[in-house]
Amino acid sequence: MVNSFYSSPSPIPLERLNVYDSLMMNAQRWKVAHYYHRQRQNLHYQSLNEPGIVCGLGVRVIEPPSEAAARFRDKRWLEISPGIAIDVEGNPIIVDPKTDRTFRIATSPPMTGSLTVYLVVSYVEPQDLEKAAKSDTIREWFRLDEKTSPPAEHEVELCRIKLEPGTVELQNPVEVLLPDTNELDFRYRRQAKARPAKAVVRVVTTVNAAYDNMKYLMQSVASLYPALQGDTEIRQVYLYEKLPECELVYLPALQVLNIDAKELKTLENYLQIGGVVFIEISHKDDDINYDILREGIEELVQTTFKTEMQSFSELNRNHPLRTTPFLFGKLPQIDSKVIQLWNAGGIILVEGDLSEAWGGLNQDKALERNDVRTAHEFGINILDFARQRRQMTDYILQG
Repeated sequence: MVNSFYSSPSPIPLERLNVYDSLMMNAQRWKVAHYYHRQRQNLHYQSLNEPGIVCGLGVRVIEPPSEAAARFRDKRWLEISPGIAIDVEGNPIIVDPKTDRTFRIATSPPMTGSLTVYLVVSYVEPQDLEKAAKSDTIREWFRLDEKTSPPAEHEVELCRIKLEPGTVELQNPVEVLLPDTNELDFRYRRQAKARPAKAVVRVVTTVNAAYDNMKYLMQSVASLYPALQGDTEIRQVYLYEKLPECELVYLPALQVLNIDAKELKTLENYLQIGGVVFIEISHKDDDINYDILREGIEELVQTTFKTEMQSFSELNRNHPLRTTPFLFGKLPQIDSKVIQLWNAGGIILVEGDLSEAWGGLNQDKALERNDVRTAHEFGINILDFARQRRQMTDYILQG
């Protein structure tokens, strides 16, 4: 259910052993020769695939092993089934049946609130090669870890567990799609798969309230437009700081109207590297004069960024917001009200509750399915526009 972004391999040339007649072979040169083939294999995997689980590696709650000390005989024990995963560098992680596959979650529960524990597996480079010199073979190993921070790129998540104050008593989930506290959560396991044909699109926002709506939109990308991959990890950011790597920033209109000089500079720098700023004038507040709000933002854009905003009807008929990937002759309606849109380069201004329609399940009045679907399709046009703009600007900046 989660989509994470994995960077492409670095363009570093490969070096292989220079073989010639009378070359004296030793251990170091043998390692160089085999390391080259390993690099080449990993480069191929990184270029065309994404890391994740290939098969097996299930997790279940078990009774404490008989050899466990008395103080560790609690309901925190797990068993991992044999299986295979591949990490972000293309290294195979093989958990075999003969290895000890039990694991005890040791993290203490929080005093207040909740805490998420991640069970991860990672590849381990063979160690103590000198001690193994008498053996003809050296096996590659794996490592099981628990973390309270999201998995690093080189780690593959097996499950996660939400802990709350009180005694930790782990359970297998009663409903695997809706796990509860202390239950194993498998919803975020990643399967190894081919890389999407197009780049991942990432979204950040300054308001928590937009998180769920944005997440629903990003989840819809996989089924409505598989050529694009939406990252469902929506991050909250502050405009006083440099913005993270992303294609689109969502801002409520009232925040933009009250923006200060330092925040404006952050947005200006972001637009220069190809980012897209999506501003929404919501109709949820009846005390606001929407015309005055829109005119204020248009004036801000004109004076700060020296560009005029065009309405949707003024956009070129082949503009990506109109055509890619879904064709829109006119803007969609949300609850029988047509939204309005203006565009100026990397700035998109929308009047109407488009983002509310992305998360239609959360509204007091549920929208018709067609309204939600149409809103998602137009949202994907916005995401793909942001992806194209960032990608093509990168071509210039990298040149």
